[in-house]
Amino acid sequence: MVALSNLRGDTEALTLEWADGAVHRVTWRELRDRCPCATCATAKENPSPPSSGNLLQVLSLAETQPLKGVGMRPMGNYAYAIQFSDGHNTGIYSLEFLRSLGREAATRIAPQP
Repeated sequence: MVALSNLRGDTEALTLEWADGAVHRVTWRELRDRCPCATCATAKENPSPPSSGNLLQVLSLAETQPLKGVGMRPMGNYAYAIQFSDGHNTGIYSLEFLRSLGREAATRIAPQP
């Protein structure tokens, strides 16, 4: 099992420090887009077709603001629930999933030889 030694968030991302010394930074947008909850998984599998009515979508005030994390709480010793500024809060992010997201983020920003 992976062990997390520290985590901290800022306005743009969550920084995860692991017990083995690895440090990863994952943006709030990436965390939100990869939410593992059942609602998000279903929406990804079966996206709703565009409505034939009003083509201009009305956004809430929260949707016009930059996305950020507004709260986190541990779920036992294996995961964290993250609350986002858009109101979404049902995703439970296992430590293994956070580690894999961190590795993916690190490979995207690592300089290529």
